[in-house]
Amino acid sequence: VQLVESGGGLVQPGGSLRLSCVASGFPLDAYSIGWLRQAPGKAREGVSCISSRDDKTYYADSVKGRFTISRDVAKNTVYLQMNSLKPEDTGVYYCASEATSFTDCHGDYGSWGQGTQVTVSS
Repeated sequence: VQLVESGGGLVQPGGSLRLSCVASGFPLDAYSIGWLRQAPGKAREGVSCISSRDDKTYYADSVKGRFTISRDVAKNTVYLQMNSLKPEDTGVYYCASEATSFTDCHGDYGSWGQGTQVTVSS
């Protein structure tokens, strides 16, 4: 079981990035998948999650209306489209899968990717 993130980088405020989370060793649509981030000196926080049960999506208040999570079953990939980026969005972004298949987003993650750095700065 492996999750690999990509798509991070340096972007100016107001810009956009699309993060990808590719799974190998298990079908991504069988698990709820979350995106979390950790800024320097801060605790890791949940950003978004897509449920395996009905593709219901969840967002932190700080990213609602700016970020969109989606799933491409054929590519076994979950995306996080990030628009209108702000400096406070800077951090390492991780994708993670729920420990139990076919459950909703509970924040009980069993597998993690290595993370991808997002830096929003002018």
